[in-house]
Amino acid sequence: MSTVCEFELNEKQEVFEFNKVAKQSNGSVLAKLGNAVVLATVVSEFDNPVEEDFTPLTVQYVEKTYAAAKLPGGFIKREAKPSEFETLTSRVIDRSLRPLFPKGYVYPTTITVIVLSADKDVDLQVLALNAASAALYTSNLPIKKSVAGVRVAKINGEYIVNPKISDMDESTLDLYVAGSKEELLMIEMKSIASEEMVEVDIEAFTKVHQTNEMTEVELVEAISVAQEALKESNETYEKGFESVCKETKDVKLVEFTIDESIINYVRDNYLENIKSAIQKLAKSERATELKEVASLILVDEYCVEKEIEYSTIYEAVSIVKREAVRQMIVNDKVRADGRGLKDVRPISIDTNILPSTHSSCLFTRGETQALVVGTLAGAKDGQMYEILTEKSTSTENFMVHYNFPGFSVGEAKPMFGVGRRELGHGNLAKKALEATIDKDYSETVRLVSEILESNGSSSMATVCGGSLALKAAGVPVSNLVAGVAMGMVVEGDDYSVLTDIMGLEDHDGDMDFKVAGTKEGITALQMDIKLGGIELSVLKEALLQAKEGREHILGLMEEAASEIVPSEALPLIEQFAIDPSKFMVVIGKAGATIKEIIEKFSVSIDLDRDTGNVKVSGENKQNVLDACEHIKTISNNAPERRDHQKKNIDFEKLYSVDEVLTGKVVRIADFGAFVELPKGGEGLLHISKISKQRVNKVEDVLKVDQDVEIKVLKVKKDRIELASAQF
Repeated sequence: MSTVCEFELNEKQEVFEFNKVAKQSNGSVLAKLGNAVVLATVVSEFDNPVEEDFTPLTVQYVEKTYAAAKLPGGFIKREAKPSEFETLTSRVIDRSLRPLFPKGYVYPTTITVIVLSADKDVDLQVLALNAASAALYTSNLPIKKSVAGVRVAKINGEYIVNPKISDMDESTLDLYVAGSKEELLMIEMKSIASEEMVEVDIEAFTKVHQTNEMTEVELVEAISVAQEALKESNETYEKGFESVCKETKDVKLVEFTIDESIINYVRDNYLENIKSAIQKLAKSERATELKEVASLILVDEYCVEKEIEYSTIYEAVSIVKREAVRQMIVNDKVRADGRGLKDVRPISIDTNILPSTHSSCLFTRGETQALVVGTLAGAKDGQMYEILTEKSTSTENFMVHYNFPGFSVGEAKPMFGVGRRELGHGNLAKKALEATIDKDYSETVRLVSEILESNGSSSMATVCGGSLALKAAGVPVSNLVAGVAMGMVVEGDDYSVLTDIMGLEDHDGDMDFKVAGTKEGITALQMDIKLGGIELSVLKEALLQAKEGREHILGLMEEAASEIVPSEALPLIEQFAIDPSKFMVVIGKAGATIKEIIEKFSVSIDLDRDTGNVKVSGENKQNVLDACEHIKTISNNAPERRDHQKKNIDFEKLYSVDEVLTGKVVRIADFGAFVELPKGGEGLLHISKISKQRVNKVEDVLKVDQDVEIKVLKVKKDRIELASAQF
């Protein structure tokens, strides 16, 4: 018989039903919120431990399209490859729950969350984590700590906990926090851009783009709101689930320990060798130097006599290495590469180094190097994707794709498909940059970050390089964005906060978090806390130290931005406005006119019927300008439509081929002159048709307001082409 637990949290009714479905798993639950229903299961193989010292945990979040009463898109009507949202949500659940597993838990474990019924107002990412935690907490695994997720929005200056998805359209903040009743475990944050109407004079207003960066103080305040909500939720869950918890399975937690005497021997006799190796490790994420030290110890008389295995020696070397790194940081305030705690490694920036791309930036910080390449395209060229609760497809017009090949860390392995880590890092960089792009900018932008070398936060190098690549491509941005990776080492009551951490410090530290923002504040943050918790006062201190590093990097980026030389491959974009009522003339019957312009001038054309804006883009500058003039001519030849009865000029009724006329030059372009005709309308007198002799510049022969004798070459209902009468 099933057991139902109901709670009212944040003015919402949550229902968890146990022992109803999936009863062969170690733990399962049906979680309901509104019309959303998710199934979460936990399965662990106690009879199949792995030999390595890690917890083999796999998390899968799966959305079924039947949950929204629709079929999968595409040719095959079955769910296949996980969407980016599914992969990122799986990663969020993994990062939130993995810290709960005790050290030495080496049993293959799978957590599966399936969306069975969807509700467009329910935050599935929050519900999925809460359901997964409930299944884990009530299972027979040796885990008795509840974890919850909360999302915090900022709407009209007020913090809202777990808002409706539709309310996020009004928010300037997207903050997702996971934690227990006492501890913060994971934080993800991004600012959301908006537009505000600003008064420019008594009767006029204008729209102003707002990036909505968060100051360090504001962000800590928002996190404290989330922390209070987490405390309430987890206390409620743990009390409510008490009666449905299964009896904990008595499983062996494997101790991966070695004899203390071996560690002491290595520490007493080879500490200087290890410290020397640490200095070299500061230049690379590879552990080659430690392996060489272990190989040296292996042939030591002491180890030979005691027949100590290489794996044991290497483990002892790693333990001593970790002690040395942490002691240097906490006690000596010096890092492995000789830097102070707040020092940022040397930075070099090169922009537009790839001549055939729209933009590029090679950003190098210490031993981390990212080549970020920008590509622009039309609004219709964006990435189409599906949202479970939406019937139609959506289009993503800003993409950040991150690639991490093996050679970037000296590993001999081929490049495969994109993994969760690559998706996560690209998503973080996108969050950091997206809010700075003007909301009126409708073009598609793709940034690709190729990590060429890595030793500490390549995702933040992607942010820095990506921001400059946007600038180099001419994308309208409010400010440059810089990112910096921070770390922390805690020993007892002492702790040290590190700016611009490298791989060594990430591996041996207690916390790492990445902060990105402009000179005005933070646009994105990602934090994973290995300690099991952090005081908000310490977090504030760390964020303020990150601000110093960010401002230092921004100064260097601004210098590089001032020296950008636009790429010759950058497409030219011209914009102008015409009367929206004349759009049908420009488009023509069944689109014939606009298709002819696109093919003739090799350009792309976007028309905004609401504003009358015409956007013409192409690779050839002259072709773009000629196409613009051509469209203006067609528009000018169409009369003002003050009412629906007035018709366009029909050139075929007014003029005939070879007819000789006298007209007046009204406009001159590089490719010809536009002539006002005596019976109404304008025609193009192309530069090649002005004279039988070669004409280098139209202005050499014709002037505005000059009367010219011309004859009709071609005539259609909506346009006419001319030649000089003597041609």
